Amino acid sequence: MLTPAEAEKLIRASIAPFRREDCPLASAHRRILRADLRADRDLPPFDRVTMDGYALRAAALAAGERVFRIEAVQAAGMRAFKLGPAADACIEIMTGAVLPEGADCIVPYEETAREGAAMRVTGDVAALVTGHAVHPRGSDHRAGDIMVRAGTRLTGREIAVAAACGHAVVTVSQVPKIAVVTSGDELVEVDALVGPHQIRRSNDHALRAALQCAGYAQVSRFHFRDVRQEIEHLLWHILAEFDVVLLTGGVSKGKFDYLPEELDRQGVKKIFQGVAQRPGKPLWYGQSIRGTPVFALPGNPVSAYTCLHRYVLPALAHASGATPAPVRLAALARDIAFKPKVTWFLPVKLESGPRGELLAVPDPSNTSGDFAGLVGTDGFVELAPGNGVFPAGTVAPFYAWV
Repeated sequence: MLTPAEAEKLIRASIAPFRREDCPLASAHRRILRADLRADRDLPPFDRVTMDGYALRAAALAAGERVFRIEAVQAAGMRAFKLGPAADACIEIMTGAVLPEGADCIVPYEETAREGAAMRVTGDVAALVTGHAVHPRGSDHRAGDIMVRAGTRLTGREIAVAAACGHAVVTVSQVPKIAVVTSGDELVEVDALVGPHQIRRSNDHALRAALQCAGYAQVSRFHFRDVRQEIEHLLWHILAEFDVVLLTGGVSKGKFDYLPEELDRQGVKKIFQGVAQRPGKPLWYGQSIRGTPVFALPGNPVSAYTCLHRYVLPALAHASGATPAPVRLAALARDIAFKPKVTWFLPVKLESGPRGELLAVPDPSNTSGDFAGLVGTDGFVELAPGNGVFPAGTVAPFYAWV
C-alpha cells in the first residue's frame, strides 16, 4: 500500500497544469500569478519629499544661512519648481511632492519659525544634510525589476504592487470548475425531512466551503442515488463539463457501490487506490480520458476533509502553478499513543511554547465520522508509523485547515 508521500508524488506527476488567462486586476484577488510582474518605471519615479517643510540647499545651511525667502509653495502632484540661485532661496513643500530642481534637503516645519514671507531655521541643523527627508528616485526598485514572481497567490499586497506598476490586467491560472459529488440513498439534503434511517449531507457542503476559502470559487455540488442508470448519465456529464471531480464515498466493494465499475466503463483510469494512513485509507485517484483528475475521497466526513487538505488542495495549487509553500513543522505538546503501523493524521490545536516554538496539542476526534470533533482544531500533524507512542517534542509536518 502507498505511503502518503508516494500518493502525493503520483498525483503531482499526472495532474496537468491549468490553462492561463488574462484577468482584470479588480478580479485577481486569490488568483495564482502565471507571469512575472515587472516595474514599468523607477520606484519611486522621482526624488520624493517625505516630510512637510521647506526645500533648500544643504550647503546654505552648512555655510551658516538660517533665514530663507519662500519663493513658492509646491504640493504633491504638482510639477517641480526650480529653486532660485540665491543661497537664501527655499520652497515650501508638502509630503509626496517632487523635490524642486536645485534643492537637496528638506527642513521640516517643526524645525522652523515663519516670519512673513520668510522662514527661520530654529532647530539643530546637524542632521539637515544633503538627502534629508528625500526618498531618492529608483532607491526602492529600478524599471524592469521583477516585483512579483509567477507562482504567487495574489493578495492585497501584490495587487497594490501591480496597480502601482500599471498592470491593469494580469496573467493568472484559470480557476478550475470543480464538481463535488456525494452518493448513497442514506443521504438527504440539509433542508429535507430526514428519516430515522438517513443522515444529512455534510461532506459536499464542507468540501465546497473549504475549496472556496482556498481560492477555488467555481464549485458545484451533485448527489448520486444508488441507481445505476442515474449514476451513468450524471457521471458522463460531470466528466465532460468539469475540470476536477471529487467523489465522496461509493467506491468500496459494497453491493450498491456502482461507481468503480462505472468509472472504469467511462474510461477513468485508476492510478492508485488505498494509502497506508488513518483516516482516509480508501483514498482513490484516477484520470478521465480527457485528463480530468478524479479524487474519490472516503465517505466518512473526517476522512474526506483530511484527504482534501492533504492531497486535493496541494494538487490544485500545483496545477495552478503556485510556488510550493514550505512545510510547517510543529512539536507535540504531550505524549500520545497510536498502535497501527500506518501514517496518522492527528487533529491538533496550536499553541506557542516558552521560546516561541509551535506546539501541537493533540485533539483527536472520536471516530472518522465525528465531524464535530474537528471544531476548535487548527489542522493536523502527519505522524509517520511509529512504535505505538509519540513522545512530547516529536516534530511533525503540520497542515492547517483553510
